[in-house]
Amino acid sequence: MERLPYAQRMRNRCIAITVLVTIIIAIVHCSTKDDTSSGPVENAHDIIPVPVEETDTNAFYDSVATENIETANPENANGLAALTGIEDKDFDKSSNATANNSANEVSENVRDTLHIKSQKDPFLADKIDILLRRYHPDLGIILVVDTKTNEILAWGERRDGRVQNKPDWIGRPTFPAASLAKLVTIAAAMESNRYSLNTPIPMIGRHHTLYLNQLRVPEKYKGPTMELSEAFARSANPPMAIVGKSVGAKRLLSAAAKLGYNKRFPGNAPNASSYTAPDTGYGLAEVACGFTTSTTLTPLLAAAQVRAILTKKPLEIPWARDMAPFAPQKKLALDVGKFSENTYYGLRESMLRSVTQGTARKHMSTKNMARKNFDALRLGGKTGSLDGTDPAGRYDWFMGFAESKANPSKSIVVIVMQMHKEIRSQPATQVAATVINYWAHQNLELKK
Repeated sequence: MERLPYAQRMRNRCIAITVLVTIIIAIVHCSTKDDTSSGPVENAHDIIPVPVEETDTNAFYDSVATENIETANPENANGLAALTGIEDKDFDKSSNATANNSANEVSENVRDTLHIKSQKDPFLADKIDILLRRYHPDLGIILVVDTKTNEILAWGERRDGRVQNKPDWIGRPTFPAASLAKLVTIAAAMESNRYSLNTPIPMIGRHHTLYLNQLRVPEKYKGPTMELSEAFARSANPPMAIVGKSVGAKRLLSAAAKLGYNKRFPGNAPNASSYTAPDTGYGLAEVACGFTTSTTLTPLLAAAQVRAILTKKPLEIPWARDMAPFAPQKKLALDVGKFSENTYYGLRESMLRSVTQGTARKHMSTKNMARKNFDALRLGGKTGSLDGTDPAGRYDWFMGFAESKANPSKSIVVIVMQMHKEIRSQPATQVAATVINYWAHQNLELKK
C-alpha cells in the first residue's frame, strides 16, 4: 500500500487533534455544569439578580394605555384627580424594565412620578424620563409641544446627576444657540428678496470651520457652490457666513427680533435669549453661522420658533397649566411681527431638507424609528453643537417637528438640548427620533 503524501498526512493529524480537543472540552464543560446545577446553595443572599434587558418598551405602554384608557384621559390630565387610572406601580414596572445596571444610577431608579402624572401626556413624559435615566447626559432637557394648541405635552430635565422634578432650566438663557442661529440668517436672506432656496453660495474649505480666507470670495469665483437651503441643511459655516455678511447686521437683528431674541417675556418665562450682531467684519460672519457663544437660546424659545414656522403666525411661547413659574399658564401672544409667506415656506423647506439630506439624516431615520412611523411622518429640524461655559461642556441641540402626512393637524414640536463633559451620551437627534417614534406609535392610527 502506497504511503500518503506528507502534506495530506499532516492535515489528517491536525484534524484528528482538533476533534480530540473539542471532545475533551465538551466533557469538561458538561461535568462542570452538572456540578454547579446539582450543588447546594450555601447562602441565598449571595445570588445576585440579573436585570432584565428592555426589548420593547412600547409593549408595556400599549398594555398600560389599554387598561387605563377610560380612567386616565390625557386630554384633561391637569392633575392627579384626572389620572386615577395610572398607579405608581405602572411607572415602576417601566423603570425596572429599562433601568441601567450601573451602580452610580441606583439612586435614579427610585423615581418620583408625581411630576410625570401631572403633565398633559403622562405616558410620553414617562418615556422621556426613562430616556434621561438611560442615557444620563450631564445636562439634558427634552420638550414636546402640541403644534395646534401650543400646549406643552411633556418635558424632562436631568442635571446634577439626577432627573429633576421641576423644569427649572427650560427657560435658562445661558445655552449657546450654535447652528440653530442659522435660522435667523436664512430668514433674513429670504426677507431681503435677494435670495431663494436654490441660490448658489460659494463653498470654500470645510463645512465646520470658519477662517478669514473662507470668506474672501474672488470677483470671478468659479469654485464649488452650495444652494442656500443645502447650506442650512448641512450646517455649512462658510456659505451661511457669506450670506450673513451680504444681508447685513440690520436685517439679521430684525429677523432675530421676530424669532423672539432679545425680548423680555412676562414673568421671565422664558428669560431673554441673546442675539447681537456687529456691523461688519469677522464678528458678523461668526454670528450669522452660529460660530459664537454670544448668541444664546432657551429651549422654550426654540420650541416657539419652530411652532411659529409651522403655523406661519407671530411667535407665541408654549404654555402649560401646571408649570408656573417656568412657563406661561395660558396662551401668550407676542407683538413681535411676522415674516412673509415666502420666508415661512423657505424656513420650513430648509428644515425638511435637514432630515432628508442634511445633518439630521443619519439618526432621524429607520435606525431609530419604526418604518411605518417614519413613512407616515413629515419630519424637519435643525441640529447644532458648540462648546459653552455656563455650565461648561459640549452642547448638542436638535429643534424640529413631526407632522402626520395623512392628518397634518396631528403635529408636535420637539426640542432636545444636551450638554456633555468628558463622556458623550446619545446624540440629541437620536433622542428626538426615539421620542417622535413613541408619540407616533401612540397617536397615529396606522395599519399594522
